[in-house]
Amino acid sequence: MEVQSKNRILAVDALRGFAVMGIILLHNVEHFNFYSFPEASSSVMKSLDSSLWDMLFFSFSGKAYAVFALLFGFTFYLQSQSAAKRGEDFKNRYMWRLLLLLGFGFINSLFFPGEILVLYAILGFVLVPVRHWSDRNLFVLAVILMLQPLDWIKVGLGLLDPSYAPKQMIYSLGDVYPQLGGHSFWEMVKVNFVTGQLASLNWAWCYGRVFQTCSLFMLGMLLGRRGFFRFSTSEERRRSGRFWIRMLCISLPLAVVLYYFKGFVFTCVSQKLVLESLQTILNSWYNLFFMFSMAAAFLLLYWVNGGKVQRILAPYGQMSLTDYITQSVIGSFLYFGYGLELHKVCGTTFSLLIGIGFLVLQIAFSHWWFRHFRRGPLETVWHKLTWMNLKNK
Repeated sequence: MEVQSKNRILAVDALRGFAVMGIILLHNVEHFNFYSFPEASSSVMKSLDSSLWDMLFFSFSGKAYAVFALLFGFTFYLQSQSAAKRGEDFKNRYMWRLLLLLGFGFINSLFFPGEILVLYAILGFVLVPVRHWSDRNLFVLAVILMLQPLDWIKVGLGLLDPSYAPKQMIYSLGDVYPQLGGHSFWEMVKVNFVTGQLASLNWAWCYGRVFQTCSLFMLGMLLGRRGFFRFSTSEERRRSGRFWIRMLCISLPLAVVLYYFKGFVFTCVSQKLVLESLQTILNSWYNLFFMFSMAAAFLLLYWVNGGKVQRILAPYGQMSLTDYITQSVIGSFLYFGYGLELHKVCGTTFSLLIGIGFLVLQIAFSHWWFRHFRRGPLETVWHKLTWMNLKNK
């Protein structure tokens, strides 16, 4: 039976917490996009580092973020529906909420070159013009975006002219490495805010994240409309259960097929632009199906056992904004030059252990916090600023 607290769907909160868990573990082993690592102390440690790196990226890279984006669209649906029941149009309030998120993203970008809140805040506006579209038209547009139309154009250009290989990355995260490894906090902040953020947005545009994120926002809103995240009544349980079982049975085999198919295709293509574009296209679809497999398995298991295990992640997911920004602030201090400089001594294994410890502390804090407060710290600020001219919100 679906476990709910007031208007929250705790299974969704737990799923969001699972995504944030994957993000924090990846960010730690990546040293928060500062790819500076010490030499392994032994061949055994080198092998362990490599195995853990591959395991984490196989499990979460491109998938945890996709869950996050899917639930972003679902949250928009919930907020719009809540406003509609009060006879309000959520459009203007939502756009103001995105501007506030942009502000949080700018703050986060001071510490972490590669954060996603700015991208989400910008792309979130795409939901405004499509919010009243029919389910069919919304699904068609989401599929078109997920097909990565720009990269298919690049494939065509590369095939027409094999020598055509334009420079796509104008800004690179490598440009901020000297400041990340340096000892000046101010220099790090300046380069992260400008070059780091531009590099992050440049990467998102060049490697399909812009179209994929917009598509996932729409799919999340569509799943919300169809009620596939709800399991309260017996009818909802039957309907949602059938959907997620079908989703698991379809997406998991497709993810397996795409995993081997894309590997085969990549070995057959040598033209640089065509190869990079096909990597973007096929990886987008592989990550999509892998993500839906994970989400389906997580939700089905949650509803089968009443969330007895996964429920521990629900408070963590409820304060995902606080979790995400806190990770960046503390993570930069742990690994960058202005702080403890752990990038010099921690390989993948030890960075993962730090990430797990950090995760446990954040989860414990979230459980304590919600015993005393209704929303997370930054979520409270975001909520109050969103509804600052209205009472009883």
